[in-house]
Order: sequence, then structure tokens, then C-alpha cells
Amino acid sequence: MKVVLGHGASGNAASMKPYVVGFKRRGIEAIAVDLPRGSAERAVPVFIKTSGRGHDVIGGGQSFGGRVASMAAIEADFGGLILFSYPLHRPGFTDQLRTEHFPLIRCPALFLSGDRDPFARIDLLKKWVKTIPNARLEIFEGQGHGLLKVLDQALDVATAFVKEIK
Repeated sequence: MKVVLGHGASGNAASMKPYVVGFKRRGIEAIAVDLPRGSAERAVPVFIKTSGRGHDVIGGGQSFGGRVASMAAIEADFGGLILFSYPLHRPGFTDQLRTEHFPLIRCPALFLSGDRDPFARIDLLKKWVKTIPNARLEIFEGQGHGLLKVLDQALDVATAFVKEIK
């Protein structure tokens, strides 16, 4: 089983190194994928080309990369999803949710989010996570968009999730 991670909108595969290294230290194979800038829809085929398909792949990523992975999971039939700081909406635009594909996600999903993330109001995230069968939300108090300050804790939760799926 391998974890394939997409990066945030302003990052690249190299910016995911702390996540990849953290997973590897915990005994989990992980790689990062370079995604094209622009729409998540355009990035989905690129993600799948790198990740492959099937239940031995766990898709995931930070922000934009997690959104791309969650969309790719529907087509690629991933074994699970690990979404760090999922961008539920743009800051201040809680009426424009990025959830249209949530009911189509069939694999277990783990959302890891800070309670002060301007891209995901926690009350809305709690509501929408429930629309995905077998999904759960881990909230990190005092954290905004990005979990680098609590990355070890977040990766411990993600590692336990991966081991449950196996």
C-alpha cells in the first residue's frame, strides 16, 4: 500500500517532502506528485497517472492536492483518502462549497483540519464529512490552513488510519 500526495496550489512535489519523509519514518511508502496549476479537474488525470489505480493506493494531499486526490478517488477506486487542510471553500465564500463530488467517494477518508482554517469553517466541514460513508474528521486546535506545526501529530493519526485500512 502506498500513499500518493498532491501539493497545495502554490506548492510543488518538493513542498510535500515533510509529509513524505514523515510517512516513510513511520514505515509507510509515500510519494508526492507535481500537479499542474489551475483547475482541480485538469489535475485529476495527472494525479491518477502518477498514483495508479486500485485499493492499494491511498490518495491524499495538502489543500488543493487533497481536493484533486478526492476527485481522483472516484475514478481510480483508491483504498483510502488522507486530506490535510481540505479547501472546503475560498476564505469568506462559505456559499461556494467544493463538495459536489463528496457523495460519490466510496473509500474511507480521513480529513485533518485546523479549527482556524479560513478555507474550511469547522461547522461546515463537520456537516459535509458526514456525507461520505466511512469518513472521519480530526481537528487540530489553534491551527489554520496548513498543519506543519502539528505535522508529527497529524501523521501519527494518518498512519493509524492507513494501518486500519490494510
